[in-house]
Amino acid sequence: MTGRILAIGDVHGCNRRLRQLLDRVELDPQADRIVFVGDYLDRGEDVQGTVDTLLEIQAAHPGTIFLKGNHEALFLDFYREGRGEELFLVNGGMTTLASYGLSLAEARSGSGFPAEHLRFLAGLLLAHETPEYFFVHAGVRPGVPFARQRPEDLLWIRHDFIDSAEEFGRVVVFGHTPLPEPLIGTNKIGIDTGAVYGGRLTCVELPSRRILQA
Repeated sequence: MTGRILAIGDVHGCNRRLRQLLDRVELDPQADRIVFVGDYLDRGEDVQGTVDTLLEIQAAHPGTIFLKGNHEALFLDFYREGRGEELFLVNGGMTTLASYGLSLAEARSGSGFPAEHLRFLAGLLLAHETPEYFFVHAGVRPGVPFARQRPEDLLWIRHDFIDSAEEFGRVVVFGHTPLPEPLIGTNKIGIDTGAVYGGRLTCVELPSRRILQA
């Protein structure tokens, strides 16, 4: 790959910001690759529109990488497996259901959610690796090789990872923990800047580490 890697932080239903950011990225479809680090659902008002936009990107740029966030994991546990309802709802799940026009009763029965959107969410990856970078939603457990990381840590870890000075062998690019500004370190790059809380939606361009925001 000769172009840029463009890693985009947690969207959380902020579809307007996502489209603004994509306009600013000026993607070269022949050379560049986009990596989304997860958390497309919950809290923001246009979750359905966000997933529609992601599907458009997937169709136009098949090499795009879409990672799973903890909010997608919560939704799939609730909607497909019928478990973890309270955890899903307390983490903003009702905004997702409202965006799709679903009642809680409909969601409990596993009906009404667009099949194409469900297939997309079920196919999300836990991590993506290149020779220089390890892309993941939340981070990694220090002292554990990449290949032995637990899904729970990849989706949920926070300060045990963020506060670690460990050199992981590759730069870990992550979201999950909202930060006032992107975290650009020698061993990690954090790109969740709290778009759904009034912050910016962030993209880091690699290898330059240039920041683009909306």
